[in-house]
Amino acid sequence: MLDSQLNLQPIGVAGELYLGGEGVARGYLERPALTAERFVPDPFGKPGSRVYRSGDLTRGRADGVVDYLGRVDHQVKIRGFRIELGEIEARLREQDSVGETVVVAQEGPNGKQLVAYVVPAIAQPNETEFRDSLRRALKTRLPDYMVPTHFMFLAQMPLTPNGKLDRKGLPEPDASLMQQHYVAPQTELEQQIAAIWAEILHLPRVGLDDNFFEVGGHSLLAIQITSRVQAELGLEVPLVEVFQTETLRAYVQAAATFRAGSAEDFDDLRDFLSELEAI
Repeated sequence: MLDSQLNLQPIGVAGELYLGGEGVARGYLERPALTAERFVPDPFGKPGSRVYRSGDLTRGRADGVVDYLGRVDHQVKIRGFRIELGEIEARLREQDSVGETVVVAQEGPNGKQLVAYVVPAIAQPNETEFRDSLRRALKTRLPDYMVPTHFMFLAQMPLTPNGKLDRKGLPEPDASLMQQHYVAPQTELEQQIAAIWAEILHLPRVGLDDNFFEVGGHSLLAIQITSRVQAELGLEVPLVEVFQTETLRAYVQAAATFRAGSAEDFDDLRDFLSELEAI
């Protein structure tokens, strides 16, 4: 298992599977371009020897078993992070409640986002609780940027006539469908922060029980939330509160306990916010 620079990957770290040795073919018949792409010099072998790039994303285990995680061409880059979709799928398949799953990257209102499609192993009476349990399980094994924004539950995966996964047949997520039963903000502070959330998340409205991450939020948007709350409302709410509270109701309750910043803080923050929105 090697990385993109043909360095050996340590145990437990994902890398592309390369095949070498006496049994490796010389190349593809009458396909020189593909041969050059797939049959590359062996960095650990004799001069002139080749290894075959399988295109499979794998990970070695301490017991010698190799885990298949997916295809290398299913790597994506989101908000500057290179993400192995197969790694997320492998973590989801570890859950007894998950039958089949596939994770894809799709364009959303706030840029590219991860969407997990799951066929439950058994019927789930409460999709919200099931979604929350999967999100919590992934957060214990993966960094936050690899936890899907949306979890879509299907009765079965769409297939092509050849029996392969039909990725074009996967339904697109709708952030508004992930919102909870609408509970209108009542106090002035609730209404002010709800308006900020709605504008940044590109939603017509946000209710008190809506979860920031379930309706399309991510770390960069959390920074914008924090900046806007301080610049417009004068509340120095730490960034971590977005991650710890998650719902609008809990966030507003936390925000009400923090003091206002100084005029110098506001000027610096407005400059930072302008730079952030220009990215």
